[in-house]
Amino acid sequence: MDIKEIKKLSKEELVTKLADLRKELDDAKFNITTGALKNSSIIANFRKDIARVLTVVNAKGE
Repeated sequence: MDIKEIKKLSKEELVTKLADLRKELDDAKFNITTGALKNSSIIANFRKDIARVLTVVNAKGE
């Protein structure tokens, strides 16, 4: 996900997106553990996307 796309979202959408990304990260970790997913670099991508969303949420204020 691109930072420009993230900045266009409202605060409520960002909170929802953050919850979705965290769920997807948990699912990816589980799939790697069970061997269903071979590409472990996807975890780093989810973590970076979560950090981007949190950065924008904090910049917009709480």
